[in-house]
Amino acid sequence: MAQKGPQLDRDIICCSICLDLLKDPVCLPCGHSYCMDCINDYWNEKDQKKIYSCPQCRQAFDPKPALVKNTMLAVLVEELKKTGLQAAPADHCYAGPEDVACDVCTGRKLKALKSCMFCLISYCEKHLQPHYNVAQLKKHKLVEPSKKLQENICSSHDEVMKIFCRTDQQSICYLCSLDEHKGHDTVSAAAERTEKQKELEVSRQNIQGRIQDRDKDVKLLQQEVEAINGSADKAVEHSEKTFTELIRLIQKRSSDVKQQVRAKQKTEVSRVKELQEKLEQEIAELKRKDAELKTLSHTEDHNQFLHDYPSLSTLSESTSSIHIRPLRYFEDVTAAVSEARGKLQDVLTETWTNISLTVTDVDVLLSQPEPKTRADFLRYSRDITLDPNTAQINVLLSEENRKATAMEQQQSYSRHPDRFTNFGQVLSTESLTGRCYLEVEWRGFGVDVAVAYKNISRAGSSNECRFGINDKSWALSSSQNSFTFWFNNVRTRVSGPQSSRIGVYLDHSAGVLSFYSVSETMTLLHRVQTTFTQPLYAGIELYDYEDTAELCKLK
Repeated sequence: MAQKGPQLDRDIICCSICLDLLKDPVCLPCGHSYCMDCINDYWNEKDQKKIYSCPQCRQAFDPKPALVKNTMLAVLVEELKKTGLQAAPADHCYAGPEDVACDVCTGRKLKALKSCMFCLISYCEKHLQPHYNVAQLKKHKLVEPSKKLQENICSSHDEVMKIFCRTDQQSICYLCSLDEHKGHDTVSAAAERTEKQKELEVSRQNIQGRIQDRDKDVKLLQQEVEAINGSADKAVEHSEKTFTELIRLIQKRSSDVKQQVRAKQKTEVSRVKELQEKLEQEIAELKRKDAELKTLSHTEDHNQFLHDYPSLSTLSESTSSIHIRPLRYFEDVTAAVSEARGKLQDVLTETWTNISLTVTDVDVLLSQPEPKTRADFLRYSRDITLDPNTAQINVLLSEENRKATAMEQQQSYSRHPDRFTNFGQVLSTESLTGRCYLEVEWRGFGVDVAVAYKNISRAGSSNECRFGINDKSWALSSSQNSFTFWFNNVRTRVSGPQSSRIGVYLDHSAGVLSFYSVSETMTLLHRVQTTFTQPLYAGIELYDYEDTAELCKLK
């Protein structure tokens, strides 16, 4: 019976559905046997199609066969279990192409459970048992199944490589250490492993630290994504609401103009028609009078003629002469609307440029490094002009509003709320956002090159109005022999080569503001790292009469 066990195991007492020993075996009319629960579950899955067939031979049964436990087969299974007989391994227990196979199994090999580093053989669960039971084999080192066991054999001497040559950084066998590696720095593979294990732990700690840092970065980026989406949604919602209001306002003004024109049209047409009717009545009256006079002129009776003439010759008072003023009717309205359209287009064009620039300048990830050379800086140059409405009355603007000159004679500027009243200062017309670069060429006693928020104070002589003496402006003071940086009334001495040209680099979103001395080379004078909360504007302050400062054309 023991010799028949494996054959019985496969052909008789193993359920082909669960691949285990039969439990409550039942026999189908075709002769194949299954566990009662297995065949019922199999049929239940097929029940929707009302198909009852044998999983092996596919013979169909109609109606569904009554399943009765095969008592004799059940007893046989229980008896065989007492002899230690086990079910055949399931297919998933056999080694596939990607698995490590047992080196001891013959025929179809099972998956290896462990590999022995001493035997250099991989074992399945069955063939591994001696390593657990035999005292001498228990000393062997078992590891997870490996396909690279043969790589531990020296190709030259067919010996296990248990030594590590530090000189050549490779594993060798004992004979290698006496031959080509003689005199080299060698240690046991275990000792080298211990050293490398320490390095590995340090590397793992570094990796884990980097993982933690990257996890923080990932979370930060996720927050940025949410913030970007939220900010963009709010910007779109606000812009749509604002432009909708503008459209409604324009439509309202269009409707108002239409109503006013139509009302005026009705009034003027009514006046003209009223006068037209009077004239037509007068014409009719004159024609009747003319006919009567004509008849009278043909009367032969002199006495009758003289009698009727006084009454017929009297004419009613005539309507005053019509004078049409040389008007263009509603052409002036058309011209006025066209003028309004032109002004609105100019405003929208200017504001749209600023809006477009602010959208373009959104840069959450600084994908490009800070400029290093002047050529790099010039990539961010902007076309900047000075705003006449901000120039103090002793500052003359020229060169298409690029150049400012301090004059003793006051300029005939109109009153404007944006104008600086006491200090010889002027701001740029264009705002500075995103990354931008500009250069200022100056002459004279001294000049301040600055950037400032638009809401910096303008009127009076207080610190709130002067560049660098408040928290709304940053200024580099340049004189004949020194540089000084000012912010919030704090003075910082700056060293660097004297130059008549100052470069200003701004990365608004990164909060970077840098001032450079520009000659044949660029020298960093001062760098600010902060957070800008508003768009900035370039600013110039002139110290004395005849001092000049000009925004250079860089493109």
